[in-house]
Amino acid sequence: MIGAFAEEDIGRTVPSVMGNAAASRGLEVAGANLQDYCNELENRLLARFDAASQRRDLSTMAECAKFLSQFNRGTSAMQHYVATRPMFIDVEVMNADTRLVLGDEGSQASPSNVSRGLSSLYKEITDTVRKEAATITAVFPSPNEVMSILVQRVLEQRITALLDKLLVKPSLVNLPPMEEGGLLLYLRMLAVGYEKTQELAKDLRAVGCGDLDVEGLTESLFSAHKDGYPEHEQASLKQLYQAKMAELRAESQQTSESSGTTGCSKGAAVASSHQQISVTVVTEFVRWNEEAITRCVLFSSQPATLAANVKSVFTSLLGQVSQYITEGLERARDSLTEAASLRERFVLGTSMSRRVAAAAAAEAAAAAGESSFRSFMVAVQRCGSSVAIVQQYFSNSISRLLLPVDGAHAAPCEEMATAMSSAEGAAYKGLQQCIETVMAEVERLLSSEQKATDYRSPEDGFAPDHRPTNACTRVVAYLSRILESAFSAIEGLNKQAFLTELGNRLHKGLLAHWQKFTFNPSGGLRLKRDITEYGEFVRSFNAPSVDEKFELLGIMANVFIVAPESLSTLFEGTPSIRKDAQRFIELRDDYKSAKLASRLSSLWASSS
Repeated sequence: MIGAFAEEDIGRTVPSVMGNAAASRGLEVAGANLQDYCNELENRLLARFDAASQRRDLSTMAECAKFLSQFNRGTSAMQHYVATRPMFIDVEVMNADTRLVLGDEGSQASPSNVSRGLSSLYKEITDTVRKEAATITAVFPSPNEVMSILVQRVLEQRITALLDKLLVKPSLVNLPPMEEGGLLLYLRMLAVGYEKTQELAKDLRAVGCGDLDVEGLTESLFSAHKDGYPEHEQASLKQLYQAKMAELRAESQQTSESSGTTGCSKGAAVASSHQQISVTVVTEFVRWNEEAITRCVLFSSQPATLAANVKSVFTSLLGQVSQYITEGLERARDSLTEAASLRERFVLGTSMSRRVAAAAAAEAAAAAGESSFRSFMVAVQRCGSSVAIVQQYFSNSISRLLLPVDGAHAAPCEEMATAMSSAEGAAYKGLQQCIETVMAEVERLLSSEQKATDYRSPEDGFAPDHRPTNACTRVVAYLSRILESAFSAIEGLNKQAFLTELGNRLHKGLLAHWQKFTFNPSGGLRLKRDITEYGEFVRSFNAPSVDEKFELLGIMANVFIVAPESLSTLFEGTPSIRKDAQRFIELRDDYKSAKLASRLSSLWASSS
């Protein structure tokens, strides 16, 4: 300013060019001398200010600050005061900050300890700034400007130095090992550091920081960590899942080795027992996800950003649950497959010893089938419980974060259905195998327990036996026992479809079984009693179409009881069962002697 004033004055009063040049050089020298004097005066004032500061002589400090405000609007004085604060120049202060938050060198800091350490440190910093604010207000003509410089220096120097030691962003290519806390430890530390530093920013704003955007500056301290944050959450969830699966496999292996099992069937039994789907494990997946969602909420200030982050984290959960329960169902299916292969191995031999061995093998295969059936039903039940947990979690926690953003809610709903489709496919295949398992045992029981004399008693004409046959009793007892687990494991439409299919297969199997026998009237009554027993049992299926089939079986059984001349009256109300009835009539022991073939052909011709 002095130089400019001199140049303007010289141009107005000195006519000679040579004179102008000489005068200008003179003024430049004078201006430089004046500037040197000002600098010297400013430095003397700053020195006096520092000395007064050491004595806590506020009045002298204020007097110096007033004069210093005339030099560059007091900027140098304000910056000098802030720069000389002990918290910025004492190395021990920085070291103490690190010890307070991270503990002693070489120790493993935990998020809870770091949280307590940050709370203590930030309270100390806030108290220090508050004390400085009192001094600044008493000393400086423009205290707000000084507070702005002070708070900015606190965040950019002291807090940044601490955060650099606390938070080292891991590479997604080479994740920190789980033994050292994994990626989750970093994310937890980041959340603690971010939350506590945000609280510090609010406290500093309350103390006073002039026009400084303290919240924005605080946010910028974490910008590098928030860049790519969702990918770190997804990678952490994947790492947790892989570690959990390795843990479960190790436990299963250890259990298998400690039990000393050998052989395929025993090994399959152990696998189905110790690698069963666990609702507790699925609950742990959800707990991981809840924690990650909490961090999403913490780091995402905009609804659209929050919705995108929440969606990516929730999608990770869907993938984990889908893979876990699908693999669990597949393991349970393996047990069913192993039991089926055991059934196929036993073959009845000709010698008595081979028959005894084959019968024992058949019993073992039946036991394996029943065990694998129950194991699969447990898997199905736990699969249903797991899906319900995820759906409840979505309804209670995820939906409210997505609904504020148009279109954000529909996509995860579709992804949830898609993710569970693989598990549904495995469940459907397994339930079909369960039906095969049940029917194989029903056929074995019927084959081994049903006697020709059950339906063609040599004592025909005597008092009939109104008890169900032993084969029927065994089959119904078996079905009652094995389906108990199915009734509790399957629900809704799945249960209805499974029991309807099983009822239809049972009906078809019984028809095929009875085709192997001939019946006299007392045997027909015995058969009718068996049909009643089977029909009463399948009524527990609540499948009207199956009930109707067994009712028609009861009607058809009358063809063994009535006299040949009365056969035509049996089907007057139900002509649709004539084809099946004809196959039954051919099983009458008097089919040939009573010449029923010709009689029926004329009967069907006259009624058509």
